[in-house]
Formats: sequence, structure tokens, C-alpha cells
Amino acid sequence: MIGRLRGVLLEKQAPDLLLEVAGVGYEVQMPLTSFYHLPAIGGETVIYTHFVVREDAQLLYGFINPSERALFRQLIKANGVGPKLALTILSGMTAQQFVRCVQLDDVSTLVKLPGVGKKTAERLVVEMRDRLKDWGGAPSTPLTDALLIQGDEAMFNLEQTAEQDASSALVSLGYSPLQAEKAVQKVKQPDMSSEQLIKAALRSMM
Repeated sequence: MIGRLRGVLLEKQAPDLLLEVAGVGYEVQMPLTSFYHLPAIGGETVIYTHFVVREDAQLLYGFINPSERALFRQLIKANGVGPKLALTILSGMTAQQFVRCVQLDDVSTLVKLPGVGKKTAERLVVEMRDRLKDWGGAPSTPLTDALLIQGDEAMFNLEQTAEQDASSALVSLGYSPLQAEKAVQKVKQPDMSSEQLIKAALRSMM
């Protein structure tokens, strides 16, 4: 079992990243609420991981702290929830927000997540209530500072790439291309990074 990795961030394209550890590159999928806290390319980071072995693949899921990983592990135990849906849920809201939805029986918020219908949301609330009654959760990690790029042409290219990256990330989480494009266009502002666009787009759809 691979439970923790410390290394240099080589690539990141939400929700995927490539982390070099002792000369080995690990491909990891990460919920967007954790992805926001990653450093810039070339920076060192520590992530907590959950290793999934399937007949056709071996997958690593990464988290910014142990409490988010713990919630992910509880989610995939729920009936009808696999790693992909758990990743989507934790991309649409923080661990603390999900726990609050369960505690308040807030089905209406959960059904706004792609792949979560009313029956699934109701089942999650029922199944997770006892598991999360003593949930504490870890404090959030501060967001990394955005990098500023000067020059009109460079900024234009950055904006285009950020919008495309944000749309691609939302599609990978289960939103349709049209939903993703509309959400990104609705919230975009000059100089926003892809992470900021993703976060704002998710908030607007929730």
C-alpha cells in the first residue's frame, strides 16, 4: 500500500498530477479541493494517497491531508459509490461541507454534483450519518500564491489555457462539455488561474 508521497511536482492538469519521488514519477488523481493547494510546477509537496488495484488498472488517489483521505475511504464503502464518484464529490465540496450536508440531511445540495441523483444522495446521507457523527476534520491549507505573467500576448495565452484547463477538469469530473464551458465563461475574470476558474465555476453550479 502506498500511503504517502513526498516529491517534486512535474506536471499538473486537474485532476491529474505527476509527482517525482526518488527518480520515479507517480501519476495521481486528486480532488479539486486538494488540487487547489498544490505548489507551482517544480515545487516540493507532500500528499496522502489511497491505492486502488483493478483488473485493468492500478490507480493512485491523492489528498492534501489525512482527513480528506479518510472521508474518501468512507465514501467508497457506501453502496454505489466508487473512487470516481467519490473524487467528484470531494471536488465539488470540501470534506467539512460534505459532512455538514450529511449532518443536516441536505440532499438538495448533494444532487447538484454530477453523477449524484436523488436516490444516491439520500442513500449517502443515511449510510454516512453514523460514520461521520464524530468527524473532526483537519484545517484547510492556505492556497498557494498565483504567479503573475507580464506582457499582453503572454496574458492572452495564459487566459486561453486557463479556460481550457478549467473546462477539461470539469468534464473529467462528470459535467458535460456545454455545462463546463458555460460555467467557466460565466465566472471568468482577467488574470484568473485555472485553479481559480475551476473553484469559481464549481461554486456557481452549486
